[in-house]
Amino acid sequence: MRKASGMKLTNRLVAFVTLIVICAMFVIFIGGAISFRKLGQDYLHHYLAGVVEVIDLEMLEPQGSQSLNRWLPKLLKASHVVSLDVSHEAGSVYQFQGQQKIDDPNILYHTQYPLTHNPGYVVRIQSIPPYTELTYSLGAMSSISLAIMIIIAGLVWGVNWLKRQLHGSELLEERGRMLLAGKLDDFAKGSDREWPDTASLALDKLISELKDARQERSRFDTFIRTHTFLDQLTGSANRVLFDSRLQSVVQDQDNHGAVILVRISEWEELLLSKGKIVADELIQEVGMVLSNMIQRYPDSVLSRYFEAEFAIMLLQQPSKEVNLFVNQLLKALERLTPTAPLHRENWCHIGMTYFASGERRGRIMDEADMALRSAQLQGANSWSVFQKDPQGEDTRGSVRWRTLLDGVFSQGGPQLYQQPAYMAEGKTLLHRELLARIRDENGLVLKASRFLPAVEQVGFHVRMDKQVVSQALELLKNGPTLDNFAVNVSVESLLDKTFVRWFRDELLQTPRPVLKRLSIEVPERNLSRHIDAVRTFLKMLTGLGCSLGVDQAGRTIVSTHYIKDVNVSYIKLHRSLIREIDQRQENQLFVRSMLGACANTGVSVIAVGVENAREWYVLQQLGIHAGQGRFFEPERDFSQIGMKKRR
Repeated sequence: MRKASGMKLTNRLVAFVTLIVICAMFVIFIGGAISFRKLGQDYLHHYLAGVVEVIDLEMLEPQGSQSLNRWLPKLLKASHVVSLDVSHEAGSVYQFQGQQKIDDPNILYHTQYPLTHNPGYVVRIQSIPPYTELTYSLGAMSSISLAIMIIIAGLVWGVNWLKRQLHGSELLEERGRMLLAGKLDDFAKGSDREWPDTASLALDKLISELKDARQERSRFDTFIRTHTFLDQLTGSANRVLFDSRLQSVVQDQDNHGAVILVRISEWEELLLSKGKIVADELIQEVGMVLSNMIQRYPDSVLSRYFEAEFAIMLLQQPSKEVNLFVNQLLKALERLTPTAPLHRENWCHIGMTYFASGERRGRIMDEADMALRSAQLQGANSWSVFQKDPQGEDTRGSVRWRTLLDGVFSQGGPQLYQQPAYMAEGKTLLHRELLARIRDENGLVLKASRFLPAVEQVGFHVRMDKQVVSQALELLKNGPTLDNFAVNVSVESLLDKTFVRWFRDELLQTPRPVLKRLSIEVPERNLSRHIDAVRTFLKMLTGLGCSLGVDQAGRTIVSTHYIKDVNVSYIKLHRSLIREIDQRQENQLFVRSMLGACANTGVSVIAVGVENAREWYVLQQLGIHAGQGRFFEPERDFSQIGMKKRR
């Protein structure tokens, strides 16, 4: 993979120019020194040749050899000659040895000259090379020193000028580094000083087009999801999403709840007599009432099941609470004033049935429809319930739940189970998701789907999250494995200032290598709703080294803009999308749109609730990044993992 260079362009050019100038100065200095030495040797050779010529002429005289003793020593001493020997084959004729003290004989200049006028005679001379005893003198070397100073000053000025000229290219290079680091929004538009101008303008244009393309793609992905799973008039779920969610619920263990059908009678006559606009206005009013009524139930689903019929699913609610809800719902609908030909006393009817895990989805809807018809036969606005005993219902009220949860917290908190998530390629362990479980008065283990609604009802979500996070940090520091852990934290806790301060202090006291093994997961629906309030804390969380995940994606249809806002590492799809995905084309379309929204962002998409090989095969074909579910490994008590590691 191609990587960006770590050295700036300006530094490269400055280093190149400086190296060239220094090398040129070094070459000139070496050449000048060699030339200086050569000139000195040539001068000495020429001078000594003149002395030898005088000696040669003097040797022609009859008494020439004796006369050399009178004048030659003074001349040789003045010429820095150390020794001179005039010899013949028969022996030496004249010898001179100076008195100079030579520290290093190797520096002496050795030469010999034959006498042209006296054949057979040779003069051998040892002399001190020129300039040997000279030292640096500012006056003598002032011109060279000045030249070197001028070169250095010119080099400094040239380097500074080059840096100023290339400052724009440095800005452009720095902008490129920031873009590679993922800071596209902060550096989308460049400075006017960037150079080359054409490259900067081209980059601005490409980034602008890229942002437009991403926005258009996000809108298109959201469009696909909304038109696949949402009713366009009311914004609630459509029949496809409701049936998919109900099917997923009844296939999971320990689930129970109620399905409620609300039908507007004589809606077709209203459509024919008053037109589509008036009929649609009534549908919108009814949808608004139903939407407001189910807000206090976190796991509820509202759907426009048919044109004039709505379906509501309430999960983990006791029959007493459901009956109260239906009564309040009917009273809220009676406050509306329908337009003729609808009769105010007989225009809306409600049918309800209970369900539990293991029942067939089709039978549940048939029971609700039979209860609805029974309500219509009463001839007035009314509701009816299908006669059957609620199964799997928890009869605890808020007081009993509070007592049970207080006991759990006083005994050290919930019990942690774990389930691993594996990468699609090679089935490498990605992390282990920690799941909270509690035991009731009879010692039975309750899943989070059973007690979390009660936790929210009694306002214990902060205490629950503190207990789970504390246990997770303890396992990260002292646990038997070095795996990565993922912990679920509710957005409601992140909105609590005391919890945020406590969480921040705990993270600051934890070593960074430990924090890099921790992932915090938050629900998609509440994150999208409160993203402005929790954005700062989540950015601090990722800044400390933790990973951020979004779970329950696809449970409701929301925009995926949070991916860029809070630096999400991965998204976990809701298990209702994965259940029997090999048989549901609409769920495959939804997964494709989520993968498209996460493309080129570095965000992984994880499928939760994979039950069999058929589902996993289809998910791999769609391009899912990782999977989690009983197909890989069932949920286990974390203590079993510890024992397994110790063995």
